[in-house]
Amino acid sequence: MTHEQTQLMEHAPPGNGRPQWLLRSTRPPVSMRFDRRALAVGLVIVVLILIIGAYTLTAGASRTPLADVVQALLGNGDRRTEMLVVEWRLPRLLFAIFSGVALGMSGALFQSLTRNPLGSPDVIGFAAGSYTGALLVMLVAGSTGYYMVAAGSLIGGIVTAALVYLLAYRRGVEGFRLIIMGIGVSAVLGSINSYLMLQAKLEDAMSAAAWGSGSLNGLGFDQFWPMLTILVLLVPMALALGPGMRQLEMGDDAAKALGLRTERLRLGVVVVGVALTALVTAAAGPISFIALAAPQIARRLTGAAGIGMIPAALVGALLLTAADVVANSSQLPVGIITVSIGGTYLIWLLVREYRRRK
Repeated sequence: MTHEQTQLMEHAPPGNGRPQWLLRSTRPPVSMRFDRRALAVGLVIVVLILIIGAYTLTAGASRTPLADVVQALLGNGDRRTEMLVVEWRLPRLLFAIFSGVALGMSGALFQSLTRNPLGSPDVIGFAAGSYTGALLVMLVAGSTGYYMVAAGSLIGGIVTAALVYLLAYRRGVEGFRLIIMGIGVSAVLGSINSYLMLQAKLEDAMSAAAWGSGSLNGLGFDQFWPMLTILVLLVPMALALGPGMRQLEMGDDAAKALGLRTERLRLGVVVVGVALTALVTAAAGPISFIALAAPQIARRLTGAAGIGMIPAALVGALLLTAADVVANSSQLPVGIITVSIGGTYLIWLLVREYRRRK
């Protein structure tokens, strides 16, 4: 192999004043630019996720030494350890990681679309729509099967997104109008959800309330593989929307001048973002505020001007994995922990905006 055919990593001139690396290859012809700080932050987050994951696999009512965990993962452990680690703890850990990825990317899409840190599916109401769809399946149709609840969650999220989109449409969709309409629709859906719970039988209402608190308990590989399959299809779609979103952040006029079909892009963002949120809601219930906090935390850690899809996904995975550790040790649903995290972040964000305007 000649020198020209070898992939090279070399220092590139800083883009926008930020040090970068340039990866080049002549065969095949590839040229990729990496922001050094974003890459370093991403590697640190991955290491933290691995550390928390290792702790998760050892922790529980019955502590398991790390060496026994490794043996169980390799298929060389005893039956009891393999049941604890592989069948019970590992699916929960994987759900936390990949659900965090989905929520982080969904939040990044909507916050880029609205150009507002409050523009997450939690605030806009799409998560509430997924919850309503799932409640209709569980309490009205009387089905608690995973695939039926997943279908109801997905349909509820898409119908809600379509309604908010239509209400916000006035010769195009503005981010602020989308947020306001979403908050109003979310309030209506909250009333509908309360009504459904009050009219249901006590046992059904308790089961739906437990699911509605957002929990990773009881999830196994039977639920994980379908979720992962759909996520693998959605992630490339979300990444493909990234370049268009960066152009859209410059304004509709500039984006259209570059040949971007803005309304088609917005519709694609809404569909993919809702699907990512509904995918998590279907499996674990409405886990709130990860989509709100992850993109903004990622942007501040990387120091980027805009919201990066991959950093937001990694921060989402880290937040949800850490929240699940706290939930598991405190015997609380993970949704309650994420609400506490997200609520604290939301208060800080509002106080920061207030001080900026004074």
